[in-house]
Amino acid sequence: MSGFQPLKLFFIFLGGLLLMFIIAPLAGMFIATSPAEFFDTASDREVARSIWLTLWTSMAATLIFAIAAIPFAWILARKKFPFKRLVSAIIDVPVVIPHSAAGIAILGFVSRDTVVGRIGEQMGLGFIGTPAGIILAMAFVSIPFLVNAARDGFSAVPEKLEKAALNLGASPSRVFLTVSLPLAWRSILSGLIMMWARGMSEFGAVVIVAYHPMITPVLIYERFGSWGLAYARPLAVVFICVCLFFFAVLRMLSNRYEDAEN
Repeated sequence: MSGFQPLKLFFIFLGGLLLMFIIAPLAGMFIATSPAEFFDTASDREVARSIWLTLWTSMAATLIFAIAAIPFAWILARKKFPFKRLVSAIIDVPVVIPHSAAGIAILGFVSRDTVVGRIGEQMGLGFIGTPAGIILAMAFVSIPFLVNAARDGFSAVPEKLEKAALNLGASPSRVFLTVSLPLAWRSILSGLIMMWARGMSEFGAVVIVAYHPMITPVLIYERFGSWGLAYARPLAVVFICVCLFFFAVLRMLSNRYEDAEN
């Protein structure tokens, strides 16, 4: 066993380098931002509006698309059908394509001269330069996180439990709601958190579909392009703090839920 000690130390060293790579840029940004700059930026009405817009649109994208994503994840986990691998690969496409290209694709799909755009206009729902467009862009790039996490959660549920419930006379919908969903809930909740966090941090797709109204990542880019690093950095620090706060709260609630179950 002593022969593994140098290897273990080398792996720890590599891990330390990786952590340093993540922590050092963030720490440098926080150190370079004075408390006065932080609080001045946090009290800026434009900043507050952009943060609120970012929070609620990313949450709306998560909750709206979860209605379809979670049942679809169950299908992927439980059923066999033609081209299933292709469908699973398609789910991952938004992760691998450039997000600016994703924005172009969404813009071409919902612009005013398309069928979807015209239907939306008739219903009083515009997508270009509106919160609805922001929601679509956020959902497009973040939906794989929820689908994949929920699929893994459903796959981990023993299928014999679902069959036993069916044999006892429960309907398929009741089995899904009372057996499959509760047992897969930890993975689903993790996927919901990751989808929300990924949507909240999106820039490339959103900036093409809806530059205005500005979500915070777009506002950071706007201030950096107009006034430079010193003006954009405090806003980046404020937004990171907000993201970390909500992410920590959601993770804490998730852990409490798991502890209560155990």
